[in-house]
Amino acid sequence: MAENWQDFLKTALGAADAGCNVLRSHLGKIATADVDRKRKFDYVTQADRESEQAIIDYILSRHPDHLIYAEESTKAEGNFRWIIDPLDGTTNFIHAFPVFAVSIALEVDGRIVVGVVGDPTRGDKFWATRGGGAFLNGQQIRVSSIGDPSMGLLTTGFPFRSKEHIDRYLESFKRLFLRFSGIRRLGAVALDFAYLAAGRCEGFWEIGLAPWDIAAGSLLIEEAGGRITDFADDGSPIWTGNVIASNGLVHDEIVRVVRDVFGGVIDR
Repeated sequence: MAENWQDFLKTALGAADAGCNVLRSHLGKIATADVDRKRKFDYVTQADRESEQAIIDYILSRHPDHLIYAEESTKAEGNFRWIIDPLDGTTNFIHAFPVFAVSIALEVDGRIVVGVVGDPTRGDKFWATRGGGAFLNGQQIRVSSIGDPSMGLLTTGFPFRSKEHIDRYLESFKRLFLRFSGIRRLGAVALDFAYLAAGRCEGFWEIGLAPWDIAAGSLLIEEAGGRITDFADDGSPIWTGNVIASNGLVHDEIVRVVRDVFGGVIDR
């Protein structure tokens, strides 16, 4: 089955290159006039728009009958649908803080079958195909084997789209900080997921994410041997936006804390 996705993987890799090239060309050149507010604390730049258009153009040049679900434009539904984040980490990008990414996934009949995360500043490309494993620059990757939370490193993101839950979020942060060796906040969810898949950290949690934040990285984690669920620990988080991800070994520990803190308020 895995070989069936190779042509689509080539498309995703080429599209990621197109988006990354656009972002590199704009890095360090963003002026205040180039930044629009989608809502408070949520921004879009000309680089976002140009990257998205370059990605969409590339995909449709190879698969003109496919549909697009992208952050800055189309929200189409269909059997072959590309879920695209042209710039994950816009706030970092605006400040030339070099932690941001392009995220591209292909959904077929409701399942993510291809996922690519491109890092423009490091030249890294993470990719996965369903049933075919996860890779970084052509080398297969696996989640870490650390099962002791006191040795584990977590990543997370501050819930800028769900600030009404900030007190609960900070409580979950405190409890997990006391159980794990450290917590990092990169500001680019796609890279959080890619790093988890590559064994660079052991777990992740966040609330209020969008489908394009999650889609590609979810497949990376699964194909690298990890686990990604919603807060109920029994379903996909792509459409709920509330995520717990891990190497599988520390998953239950994160779930216990998150469900205790958010239970009755956010149950999925």
